[in-house]
Amino acid sequence: MNSLVSFLRLLHTRRRLITAMAVREIRAQYVGSSLGLLWTLIHPLVMITVFWFVFSIGFKAKPLNDVPFVVWLTAGLAPWYIFSEIISGSTNTIVTHSHLIKKTIFSPQILPVIKILSSLVTHAIFLFVLLVLLIFQQMPLSLYYLQAGYYLFCMLMLALGISWALSALNVFVRDVVQLVTVLLQVGFWVTPIFWDIKMMPPKVQWFLKLNPVYYIIQGYRDSFISFQPFWSHLSYTVYYWLFTLGMLASGAYIFKKLKPQFPDVL
Repeated sequence: MNSLVSFLRLLHTRRRLITAMAVREIRAQYVGSSLGLLWTLIHPLVMITVFWFVFSIGFKAKPLNDVPFVVWLTAGLAPWYIFSEIISGSTNTIVTHSHLIKKTIFSPQILPVIKILSSLVTHAIFLFVLLVLLIFQQMPLSLYYLQAGYYLFCMLMLALGISWALSALNVFVRDVVQLVTVLLQVGFWVTPIFWDIKMMPPKVQWFLKLNPVYYIIQGYRDSFISFQPFWSHLSYTVYYWLFTLGMLASGAYIFKKLKPQFPDVL
């Protein structure tokens, strides 16, 4: 826990550097591109359109609880997209920035945080598309939309802990980044993004809910569609935070233990 507290203090003192590097990373993604930041809008739109066409037109997916499938799908895709982007990008971030790691004044533990901040731009676009769909489908508006901020914070804390652990391990075992790619692909289909978890038997549902990302996916749907407060799932909320705090502490500890060896390995 001491490792986690020291990390959080470091993030506060380096906040200006973190912000500047996050802005530079966003700009670097579109260097030489004619459309620039418009790609942050194009990517989500293309993804949502393709999945909507395949499942709604191809597989004839029906509205779930009178909710248009495209809305239900987008509410699940929005948190998963930023989660997978953070994890996949952060895993290799130490290796990618090896030239900075060798500088004694640089703190490598801020690199996953920089990836988190840069990913928020795409997430904002996703939420914008979701709001447009909600208005287009004439669905009711609610102050529960603000609750999505809580679930976003939950997801960022989980992603930060995982990113610290994976980015440190990947320095020594480069297969970690390949393993993460496979696990994210499996997680994409195991997590109920395209399908309703209620279609599974109760015992299978209990097992699937052990996946902490399910808490986030369901939370976004509770915030934008069903308007359920987060405290209505009190036991699962407690489980999620116990898991996330454990992941944060573990990730900080792993990073702290391996960090002194980074320059030698890189």
